[in-house]
Amino acid sequence: MEIKIDDLNGPEIAGFLEQHSMDMNRVSPPESNHHLDLEGLKKPGITFWTVWDQEALIGCGALKQLDATHAEIKSMRTAESSRGQGIASYLLQYLIDEAKKRNYQRLSLETGAMDFFEPARGLYARFGFKPTQPFADYEEDPNSVFMTLEL
Repeated sequence: MEIKIDDLNGPEIAGFLEQHSMDMNRVSPPESNHHLDLEGLKKPGITFWTVWDQEALIGCGALKQLDATHAEIKSMRTAESSRGQGIASYLLQYLIDEAKKRNYQRLSLETGAMDFFEPARGLYARFGFKPTQPFADYEEDPNSVFMTLEL
């Protein structure tokens, strides 16, 4: 497995993120859907990584800087065909390590409250993320779970 910064210009990532958008739109009501599309992920302050197994794109994730000491995890995804193989854990540890290198003191995320997101919530909890209040521009939402990790 190789994790590398991605410029989001390749056809593989466009298709991968389109599938991500379709899944998010399928399980989350529009007002509770906070994923970023391809253009949203290209904005300043966001670093995006992809995970590759040889030539196969198998995962992705991003860090969005909220301020000098706080970042948000965005767009964590593992290819459906590669789930259950530890890729999400590998990528999440990479993002946590990168956040520490950047001297962030806190790493937060928003994920869904629906059953579809249960594996993600469990993963984050295993890495020490705790429930928290909405952060940044988020508002209280029964379809969202907010989690944070003090670094």
